[in-house]
Amino acid sequence: MEQDINVIEGRIEAILFSVGEAVEKNRLAQALELDTATVVKIVHNMMDKYDSTDRGVRIIEIEDSFQMCTKADYYDTLAKVVNIPKKHVLTDVLLETLSIVAYKQPITRQEIEAIRGVSCVHAVNKLVEYNLIQEVGRLDAVGRPILFGTTDDFLRSFGVQSTDELPTITPDKIEDFKQQAIEEAQLTFAPVKD
Repeated sequence: MEQDINVIEGRIEAILFSVGEAVEKNRLAQALELDTATVVKIVHNMMDKYDSTDRGVRIIEIEDSFQMCTKADYYDTLAKVVNIPKKHVLTDVLLETLSIVAYKQPITRQEIEAIRGVSCVHAVNKLVEYNLIQEVGRLDAVGRPILFGTTDDFLRSFGVQSTDELPTITPDKIEDFKQQAIEEAQLTFAPVKD
């Protein structure tokens, strides 16, 4: 059986490496002619092996899929060989908008603006450009506004398998946030003394 596991692992590596994108667990199981539970167990063992050694790649789990990708530790070395786009910087405005989308999805731009209290056209466009959010449909209402949701790149970037793993916001945290916002607003609008 040890030989069989090595062959199966090799086939999994070949699939994930060649495809280059996330592969659904059931598609992987079909290709390997195994049941999904067995494939998941084998891939989880492979993930542990990759994480415990100084390998340049790793396998990550995104919702119901697996993907092979480069370890972040080797990004600088890789950048010297290939032309990798510059990492995107997420400003406070972008992070705030992204948080709203992540927790309220699917959500329209107008709903985001109602929560933030300011226009978010630029922030939404940047997040779409960075492939952190995407159009996931249209609201069945007048004008059929676009609904936005997070992408697999969002999950990869924040190291979670699904949005279910995002931290929950408790009522006491909400009160803390409100108090911080009030304090910041008072600092911003405090009169200047001569």
